[in-house]
Amino acid sequence: VSKDRFQELVDDNRIWFGKKGSNVPSLKKFQHEVQDGIVPLTLWLREEVGDNQEAKQDLKKIIKKGSFPFETPKPERLINRILQIATNKNDIVLDSFAGSGTTAHAVQNLNAEDGGNRKFILVEMEEYANSITAERVRRVMNGYGNGKKKTKGTGGSFDYYKLGKALFDENDLLNEEVEESRIREYVWYSETKSPLLRGDLGVCKTDDKAMALYHYLGTKDETDYYFFYEKESITTLNHDFLATIKQKADQYVIYADNCLLSKEFLQSRNIIFKKIPRDISRF
Repeated sequence: VSKDRFQELVDDNRIWFGKKGSNVPSLKKFQHEVQDGIVPLTLWLREEVGDNQEAKQDLKKIIKKGSFPFETPKPERLINRILQIATNKNDIVLDSFAGSGTTAHAVQNLNAEDGGNRKFILVEMEEYANSITAERVRRVMNGYGNGKKKTKGTGGSFDYYKLGKALFDENDLLNEEVEESRIREYVWYSETKSPLLRGDLGVCKTDDKAMALYHYLGTKDETDYYFFYEKESITTLNHDFLATIKQKADQYVIYADNCLLSKEFLQSRNIIFKKIPRDISRF
């Protein structure tokens, strides 16, 4: 900060030089200015935020299984404290290594405590993603345990998605084991940043007159998009394919394996050709 700003902070009793006045100056933060009245500390003891043993016992209460693939699960109270300090009531919390689902547990508990509407996104690549991670979230929301030991659910809901096949291989070539409908959805979204809602038109692509209609994806901002793709053969953007396009547009974006049209011709017709990144050497 500038010299003048520093003096303003000193005059406002915002700078602390330590008990003896000889320490490196640091900025003061008063308790009433901190969310929920909690001042961040550099040391959190187990009495305040729990430990790994507590986390293991909590997990066993929620999911009654003989063993868990977690040596050091995070205590819910620890993540709860972090969220109290670091989030607002309408934030989205991302955990890219969800593990046992402690983050979602803490988000739901904190929402129940302060009336927040925080949302969470969990990512987990291991086999226990559904049986432990997602199952813990379900039970925290719905309640778990029996009798006097029953813990009331926090309420709420979430969606569980399973990652499909990779669209591209390690060489950035199209993975043709992926369903064509998924490939078409990806192409449309990558171009327009909107979902492909219309789906496959269901037109018989063996009919030459309907070829372009089958490969037509949709129209966005006066531009027509075509994905000229045949899994078992090479596709070529040429005059024959253009002759099948009957719909007029200000601009055309056409995906194919090859293009026999000159750059000058494409520019004159407002056509953008994009090569499909796949291995065609096998044909």
